[in-house]
Amino acid sequence: MSSTSDDTTIGAGRHLALVDRGGWEYATRVPAREIVAVVAVTERGELVLVEQHRPPVSGPVIEIPAGIVGDDAGRAGESLADAARRELLEETGFRADSLVARGRFVSSAGLTDEVVTFFVAEGVSRVADGGGVGSERIRVHTVALAGVMLWVEAALNRGISVDARVLSALTLVGRVD
Repeated sequence: MSSTSDDTTIGAGRHLALVDRGGWEYATRVPAREIVAVVAVTERGELVLVEQHRPPVSGPVIEIPAGIVGDDAGRAGESLADAARRELLEETGFRADSLVARGRFVSSAGLTDEVVTFFVAEGVSRVADGGGVGSERIRVHTVALAGVMLWVEAALNRGISVDARVLSALTLVGRVD
């Protein structure tokens, strides 16, 4: 969110800093704090999900496409919608005709000041392979909305973690069954 005069940086790395605010320690992103998440449903009624290895949990995680706004040098003034379009294409190979912002939410208020803006993608079509950029190794899944909770349960039973934003995504498209 925003720093105050009470903030003391305890430690910092390339991407994160640990801050103390009045005795409460939390993590913040360096330099960007804004995150976008994209809820994309294909014309066939499939939710677009990604799977990638996440070092903090030592394994693969099922997520909705998401990423950091303005995290690279050439993207300092990037809009939230432009970041959402970019992340959807980079990670999944899908393009959206339009994106509708559905709200800004905190991701873990006791741990970080990170804010996530959710977009619902409309007119979703595949135009590339996806898979991420650089060292990212993203696997793309398209899962029928009618069976997505069973699919998620099966992933959990195989030992794959599932990001809570997947459930948020289903709420935004009116599908929690």
